Amino acid sequence: MEFFCYHRDRPGSLPLREELGEAHWAYMDRYEAELIARGPTFAEDGETPTGSVHIVDLPDPAAARAFAFDEPNYQAGAYRDVLLRRWRNLLGRTMWEFPGGRTGGDRHLVLGLGPLTGTALEVPSDRDELIAYGPLLSDDGEVWVGTAALVRAPDPEAARAVLPRGRYAAIEVHAWEFGGRR
Repeated sequence: MEFFCYHRDRPGSLPLREELGEAHWAYMDRYEAELIARGPTFAEDGETPTGSVHIVDLPDPAAARAFAFDEPNYQAGAYRDVLLRRWRNLLGRTMWEFPGGRTGGDRHLVLGLGPLTGTALEVPSDRDELIAYGPLLSDDGEVWVGTAALVRAPDPEAARAVLPRGRYAAIEVHAWEFGGRR
């Protein structure tokens, strides 16, 4: 089962995240084979972390909850909240298989929350810039509750365009970059 996990930083938690850097890396190393995508999101300044995205393939919802809530930054209080949802990998690849590579161009996380129509989610026809794309689902995997996309785009507005206008109650766009040990 695939899961989308987005830990959102608590304001002012950067010193704590820096202190726990190695603990976070060691924790994520345990899930290397299960990760579909990962990486931090950033504030408008492009420098200040605002969260951490992980898309992971795990055996069941209990394993996903353990992954999300046992993470050292979460345990220490660095995160203000966690978005944890079932997810379906409509591209069928990991971020490391993205044809555009790890560098070049700006990257974004796009979240479409509360779809206003019940029609099925389809992969956009122009998928060359999609790094990861799929529906956010209810716990049982039956109800579509949103969409998560990682996309290469020149700016937030171009990234936002990956989701159709008027289809979601809210759309968030966050600067994002490929994650992993440096």
